Amino acid sequence: MLGGSISGGRTNVRVVVVGDRATGKSSLITAAATETFPEEVPPVLPPTRLPADLYPDNVPVTIIDTSSSLESRGKVAEELKRADAVVLTYACDQPATLNRLTTFWLYEFRRLEIRVPVIVVGCKLDKRDEEHHMNLEQVMAPIMQQFREIETCIECSAANLVQVPEVFYYAQKAVLHPTAPLFDHETQALKPRCVRALKRIFILCDHDMDDALNDEELNAFQIKCFNAPLQPAEIVGVKRVVQEKLPQGVNDLGLTLTGFLFLHALFIEKGRLETTWTVLRKFGYNDEIKLKDDYLIIPFKKAPDQSLELTSEAVEFLKGVFSTFDTDKDGVLRNSELDDLFSTAPESPWGETPYKDAVERTPLGGLSLSAFLSEWALMTLLEPAQSLANLIYIGYNCGAASALRLTRRRSVDIKKQQTDRNVYQGFVFGPKESGKSALLKSLLGRPFSENYAATTDEHYAVNVVDRLGGTKKTLVLREIPEDEVKMLLSNKESLASCDVAVFVYDSSDEYSLKRASELLMTVARRGEVSGFMVPCLFVAAKDDLDSYPMAIKDSAKICQSFGIDAPIHISVKETDLNSVFNRIITAAEHPHLSVPETEVGRSQKRYRHLVNRSLIFTSVVAAVAVVGLAAYRSYAARKNTSS
Repeated sequence: MLGGSISGGRTNVRVVVVGDRATGKSSLITAAATETFPEEVPPVLPPTRLPADLYPDNVPVTIIDTSSSLESRGKVAEELKRADAVVLTYACDQPATLNRLTTFWLYEFRRLEIRVPVIVVGCKLDKRDEEHHMNLEQVMAPIMQQFREIETCIECSAANLVQVPEVFYYAQKAVLHPTAPLFDHETQALKPRCVRALKRIFILCDHDMDDALNDEELNAFQIKCFNAPLQPAEIVGVKRVVQEKLPQGVNDLGLTLTGFLFLHALFIEKGRLETTWTVLRKFGYNDEIKLKDDYLIIPFKKAPDQSLELTSEAVEFLKGVFSTFDTDKDGVLRNSELDDLFSTAPESPWGETPYKDAVERTPLGGLSLSAFLSEWALMTLLEPAQSLANLIYIGYNCGAASALRLTRRRSVDIKKQQTDRNVYQGFVFGPKESGKSALLKSLLGRPFSENYAATTDEHYAVNVVDRLGGTKKTLVLREIPEDEVKMLLSNKESLASCDVAVFVYDSSDEYSLKRASELLMTVARRGEVSGFMVPCLFVAAKDDLDSYPMAIKDSAKICQSFGIDAPIHISVKETDLNSVFNRIITAAEHPHLSVPETEVGRSQKRYRHLVNRSLIFTSVVAAVAVVGLAAYRSYAARKNTSS
């Protein structure tokens, strides 16, 4: 693995030089730019540019000098916040300036939230006398242990031009080829995300899938990454180095994954980070060791009322992946099998909300095929680029156009009175303690619990629902906490992604019904104003409790006033769900039905109807007049001719 490096697309590196007064900042910059030592320098130099061809990466460096005066602190802070890297200076002949690194400067960087590599530089090495002699490694090791942002330390002499270019080479290198994402100095090991990316690259290069890179595969890898082949002797040398240090790194078939990872750890330990970064960037990774945005471009222009779904091709690929990693063939992916499946992704994508508790799981936390595909459907609905990225991480290589399909606009579906979607999203509204969370849990097959916990953040439940005729549809329910409704609807496109709105109320509580009807009014009105009207369903939860005397009559009256279906009565406690999920999907499949109308909406509709009739009448009258005038002119012309 030999060759040049890739700089990650950067066209410039901005380095800010800071430190105490008279530590040699300006002299260091001048010496780096001119290769001479200045006898006199101004208090602060203007921005200085080092040319692109000065260092191997062919990226220019802009150096910003700073003042150490108190009145310049604000300007220094501004420059630090724009820096790609910081050079922090002390004077080798002034031990007090070295102490100031840990008593002021490094803590100041943290206070300002400066999160860029720091190069600590001891200037004026030529002025250090025997009295101040020190072992740099011994002095700096505990400081670097405490302040991980320090990338490296170096001492130099601008007067003698000793190690001056190296200062800004290390600063540039720390930006273009940073250590932190790749290597943990404390454990002396590659970081997990780096291991995962290199494992994916190894698998992609292992064309014969025998878990080893043979000589031909190693050579193809070398050419792809470094545009130059490895000579046979070099391949032998690489494998010998690995075998001597790590026998299991090489077998009869070639270089194993263990050996491949060992080589990269070795490069990094020897300071050759550019080698590993070149490999990562050639395979599409950015500085965070995730796929670059260029690889995740979705070739569809999506309207607010459209959604993205997985294609049948992508679903079949995922079924194959599920089968491959279900090693015990029990129809369930255990956590260990799921971890193995995503071992080539930066991390498991379903470890955090909204995915963590969104699907049905086995008692031991495993995923059935249905639950596995449901997670993918949810991720594709909410974060299509993330879904595409994870498909690529686990081996899908056919592109976004074959992985994702754009659904038809719901406004078109309403006109056609049908939809072609396979995944439907329902918003679940309702007052506190109405049974919203219980409804979502029942979609996941979870047992009823008497313990009530208020929902403070919106969360999701998703599952596959069997339809009549043997078809399957995926239902996503999004619970909207009562306190979040106003904020949600403040966005005029808030209902665009909603296929059906479900209003849950406690059928034993008169106030709960009243509040649910108010929420229905609010949502219906927002739909009329925004143009994103949605089918709505009323769900009377807790049907196992005694309802209040007028409950049935009141709820029927509310539904009738809005022009929607009568409430669906359910009891999660008694597992009497009254086909509620099928009925929710049926409403979503018929976007022109069960759409509520408010009195204001009806009035506006009548007004538009009258205006349209008036316009039609006016047009007819105008047309009659035009026809009459034409007839008169024709008659007059004939009369004149006959005369």
